[in-house]
Amino acid sequence: MPTTEIVGTPSANNDKIGGVPTMHYFDFQSRGRGQVVRIFWEDAGIAYKDIRYSFQEWPQAQESLLRINPVGKIPIVELNGQILTQSYPILRRFARQLGEYDGTTEEEKYWVDVMCDIAIDWRTEYVNVFMSGSEERKTQHCWGSRLKYLEGLESQLKSNDFSKKGPFVLGDRITYADFVIYQVTHDEELTKDERTGLKGFPRLTKLVEAVEARPNVQAFLKGDRYKG
Repeated sequence: MPTTEIVGTPSANNDKIGGVPTMHYFDFQSRGRGQVVRIFWEDAGIAYKDIRYSFQEWPQAQESLLRINPVGKIPIVELNGQILTQSYPILRRFARQLGEYDGTTEEEKYWVDVMCDIAIDWRTEYVNVFMSGSEERKTQHCWGSRLKYLEGLESQLKSNDFSKKGPFVLGDRITYADFVIYQVTHDEELTKDERTGLKGFPRLTKLVEAVEARPNVQAFLKGDRYKG
């Protein structure tokens, strides 16, 4: 049976988004596309129902979830009878509903989307390598595509007028893109061991540290719900 947990108590931000959402995702530690939505909710103080499926349970669960999402992919979020799919549009939707976590001008919104999409491209390459099971491909990734994205994000964060003062993509205002960038560095295990994997990338390190220092995120990372 999948595990189910009610996280938090409903807040004013739950009212803004229209209630308490239900998340369907893998029981895959604190990683993946579903986790970035969870950490966004944690930061925003949004209560949610968390349903986690083991990889052994997933094939059977997928059959029943096809009625919810015809392509059979998760995360799936249920909220007031609506079915929300695709993690990054989910993040953008909640950011708009909250009136936070995004730019306020078209130029800022464009830049946030750009930085998010760079991190999405990185995650896609990482997942392909991870799922291959090939140690050779993993080594090539570490010194190839992963390095490319680290260098690219570092350069963008240092040079763009919105980003260079930091610590976030839009300076002192956190956005959904900061969580997307954070989550891929976490899943690549670059945030472990005092972030030694980010050595040589000081601006990106500054962003990661700032995300982890946010009170609700910090409490999550130190609590029982954080699974590594």
